[in-house]
Amino acid sequence: MRPLAGQVVLVTGASRGIGAAVARKLAQGGAKLALVGLEPDELKKVAEDCGPDAGWWEADVTDADSLRAAVEGVAERYGRIDVVMANAGIAAPGFTRSMDPKAWERVIDVNLLGVWKTVHLTLPYLLESKGYLLLVSSLAAIVHIPGLASYNVAKAGVEAMGDTLRPELKHLGVRVGVAHMTFVDTDMVRGVDTHPVFGKVRTGIPMVSRTYPLDFAVGKFVEGITRRSRTVHVPGWIGALKVVRWALPHIIEAGSRFSVPKADAAALADVRARGAEASSRPTGAGGLADAEKAAGR
Repeated sequence: MRPLAGQVVLVTGASRGIGAAVARKLAQGGAKLALVGLEPDELKKVAEDCGPDAGWWEADVTDADSLRAAVEGVAERYGRIDVVMANAGIAAPGFTRSMDPKAWERVIDVNLLGVWKTVHLTLPYLLESKGYLLLVSSLAAIVHIPGLASYNVAKAGVEAMGDTLRPELKHLGVRVGVAHMTFVDTDMVRGVDTHPVFGKVRTGIPMVSRTYPLDFAVGKFVEGITRRSRTVHVPGWIGALKVVRWALPHIIEAGSRFSVPKADAAALADVRARGAEASSRPTGAGGLADAEKAAGR
């Protein structure tokens, strides 16, 4: 464990949600926050909340040149990077057979390849500082909810990436953690819940129907970063769930045998009514910002 005071912490996806909230809390402990995201106005507000030592850089994690400029800017300003929280992510609900393929692939680009690019570009600085890398995965890496295939795939990949990097980097002094959280009260989750089809799918599954307070998740993340933990579970029962993960696909299949056919028909109707692009658009204001960025607007 290292004191947070004076440490330089780079957070991607820092414009809002868990990234912004964790940044604010870390700043209260004396950390210097380097905020990276897509929404300049929101980043500026978060930086102001984090105090005079905080800085912000607009960057798209799927754009290596954009992200490289941000990382180099952070290193130039602070002289070091001690902690990286690879958090940027989007969710685009939809059944694989009917959702917009571009939305499906964009989730992989942001949530998996964006994490890889973040790791690749920040790792030289973490090797120098013998720092800590926290990759934000999800309960979705373990519990594969119908209607979130691309998100499930991406988050499972992030978990595998973290589990692979951990032994690769341990002898070099870099610690690696993987965070798994269930649904937390953020703009992205609220956006999923307002979807005319998939909000009902999510809230109808007992294991994941509860939405946890943001402050609860923030406390777990800050504790994990402070301790340089190998895992961060929000809530703790996710750790126990991993032990029986082999059984979960069978449970989900059994529990979905009635609900999924109805939701599939509703999804097709929604696509016919609104179009595949609108029906499977990434959720929340952050998702909208990413969609606009991807469209070049």
